[in-house]
Amino acid sequence: MKATRMKSVLLFSILVLNFLSGFSQQAKPGYVLLVSFDGFRHDYVEKYDAKNLKEFMKKGAAAESLVPSFPSKTFPNHYSIVTGLYPGNHGLVANSFYDSIKNTTYKIGKRELVEDPFYYGGTPLWQLTQQNGYKAASYFWVGSEAPIKGNFPDYYFTYDGKVPNKKRIRQVVKWLELPEQERPHFISLYFSLVDSEGHHSGPNSKALAGKVKEADKLVGFLMKNLEKTGIPVDVIITSDHGMKEVKPKTNSVDPEALLKLIPEEATVVPGQIITQIYLPEKKIEGTYSKLKKLESHFKVYKKGEMPKSWHYDDHYRIGDLVILTDPGFILNYRNLTETGGVHGYDPSKSKEMHGILYAQGPHIKKGIKTESLENVNIYPLITKILGFENPEIDGEFENIKEFYKSE
Repeated sequence: MKATRMKSVLLFSILVLNFLSGFSQQAKPGYVLLVSFDGFRHDYVEKYDAKNLKEFMKKGAAAESLVPSFPSKTFPNHYSIVTGLYPGNHGLVANSFYDSIKNTTYKIGKRELVEDPFYYGGTPLWQLTQQNGYKAASYFWVGSEAPIKGNFPDYYFTYDGKVPNKKRIRQVVKWLELPEQERPHFISLYFSLVDSEGHHSGPNSKALAGKVKEADKLVGFLMKNLEKTGIPVDVIITSDHGMKEVKPKTNSVDPEALLKLIPEEATVVPGQIITQIYLPEKKIEGTYSKLKKLESHFKVYKKGEMPKSWHYDDHYRIGDLVILTDPGFILNYRNLTETGGVHGYDPSKSKEMHGILYAQGPHIKKGIKTESLENVNIYPLITKILGFENPEIDGEFENIKEFYKSE
C-alpha cells in the first residue's frame, strides 16, 4: 500500500515537473531583430525593383507604407519606433531643439548631448527587454548610446558610419550564436546608405537607385546568414521617413525676411524644413502675427494650436512658434543651389515622407498587406512577440494585429 502510494506521489511529481517545464519553455520570449534603412521611401521597392525585399514581403507581412511621426526627421522617428511614443511625448522633438532647463541646444552632432540620458523619455525596447530579465543588443540606434533609465543595451556600439554594413550583420549573427543565457532577445540594426545618397542626389537619381540595390543585397545577405543560425528570429524591416526631391534654385524661401521679425531675445533653432522659435511670453503674439503676414510656401504655427495629427503641442522643448515649409520647399539658410533630397514635412501632406514596414518570422502572418500604419505601432507588435507588458505608450497592438500570428 505504501509502495503504491509512493509510486503515485512520484508519478504526480513527475507530471507537475513536466508541466512546469513546459510552461517555462512557453514563457520564454522570442527573438526580434529590428532593422532600419534610414530614408528608405515607401515606393523604393517597386521603383527600383528590390528583389530581396520583394521576396521578404511575400514570406511575411507588409504595410502599404509606414507613417512617420511629426516631424519626419531621423532622431525623433527612430526614437518613436523604439519607445512607441510620439516625439511630442518622448522629448526628442526634432533633430535640433532648445532645452530651457539645461539652457542648451540639442544637436545630433553634439556627442556629449547625444549620450546624455536627460533628453530621452519613454522606455526603449532594449531597456524593457532588460527589465524582463533578458539580454538586448544594438548595432546603432538613436538612444542606444545613452544610459536611459540607468542602463545601456547589454551589447552596443558608439555610432560610426564608416563601419562596413556587412560587418554589422556579421556581429548580429554572432550575438545570436551566443549561449542561450547570453543571447539577446531584442536586437536593433541600423543602416544609413539610402538616406545619405537620397540627401546628396535626390530620390530620383541613378546613384540613389544604386544604393537601394545595395541595401536590397544586404537584406539577402542578412536573411541567408540568419537562416544558418537555426534561431527562430522575427525580422522587422522599417525606416524612419522617406525623401522628397527639392530644387533650391526655384523652391526656396529666403529666411532673412523672417529672421528680421524675430526679437533679439528669442532663441531660434533653424532648419531647412522646420524652424523652432522660443520666445518670452509677452513676445509670442506679436511675433506670430508679423510672421503670419509673410506666409508664402511656409506656415507659422503657435504652440497649442498645431494640427492634432502631429501630437506636438505640449512638450516644453517644442518652440513657442514653429515655421514649417510646404512640401518641396526649403528655408535656404545655406544658399543651396543643387537638386537634392530632404525630409521633415508633415507626413499627412506628403506621402513621400512615408517609409517602409515589412516583417517576417515565426510570429508573423504570411502574405499579409495592410493599410498604412503609424510607426508608434511597431513597439506593441514587438512586445507582443516578446511577451512583455507595455509601459505607457501611444501605439496600440490593435492597429497592427493583422501582422501577428500566434504560434
